[in-house]
Formats: sequence, C-alpha cells, structure tokens
Amino acid sequence: MTNVNERIILLVEDNSDDIELTISALKMHHIANRVEIVRDGEEALHYLFRTDKYADRDPEEDPAVVLLDLKLPKLNGLEVLQALRKNESTKYIPVVILTSSLEEQDIIKGYELRANSYIRKPVDFDQFSEMVKNLGLYWLILNEPLPKGKYNHE
Repeated sequence: MTNVNERIILLVEDNSDDIELTISALKMHHIANRVEIVRDGEEALHYLFRTDKYADRDPEEDPAVVLLDLKLPKLNGLEVLQALRKNESTKYIPVVILTSSLEEQDIIKGYELRANSYIRKPVDFDQFSEMVKNLGLYWLILNEPLPKGKYNHE
C-alpha cells in the first residue's frame, strides 16, 4: 500500500495567489504530500499524459487527486477534464473542480464529464483553509484509490 504522504496532489491553477493560499493551507494542516503545480490546461495534459517536458515522469507517480480550476489559459478546465476522461490511463484519476465559478452550466458540464466533486473556492482564508484541510483528509487519507494496473490495462 502506498504511503499517504507519497500520494501526489496535482494543482492546476494559473492564479499565483490561489496557489500560495493552497500551499499555505496544506502546510498549516500538516498535509505533507508533494504538490505538483501546472499553470494552464495544456501543461496539465502534458503532465498527466507524460508528454513534452514531462515525458520522463515516472508512471508510478500519477496524482492521487487533481485540483482543477476551470478558468485556465490555453485549455480551460472542462477541456482538460474531457481529455482525461477519454484516455484509458487517466479516466479514473479523481478530479476535484476547484473554482470561483458558480455558473450552473459549469457545474452541470463538470459532472457530465465525470468530475468527482465541484467545489467553489471560498473567498475567506479561514474557510479556504478548512476546505483544503477537508479535501486533503478525504482524498489523501479516507478515499481508497483504484489499485494500480486495474484501469490502464497493465
């Protein structure tokens, strides 16, 4: 079984303030998992599909959870999610849409594309911090991931 601290969080976020807040909240709640940060939708797909500058990324180091913003440069979060769900090697990676959007069509489309969760980013730091703590607790400790090799035809 993988050590909880070895489970990787992929943060797909272009806003430096939100990145800093997320990292601070994780540290504050002693969530010591490695956080990989990509700043646009295209880079997220390169990371997840191990292409471009991520071609040598270890396939054993797929993220335990992807925290995905919707409003991203190059490809938006929904386009990223759609590409993930169409690919055999990534279709079961848990994706939490973490966004400021409460647009009904974004929520509906996110779930249609099989997002595992849709969470609106709280504006208040204390609420944001609590939300990050709960995400970490659930996705990194409580949630049992699909066993390796059971979803990518290994």
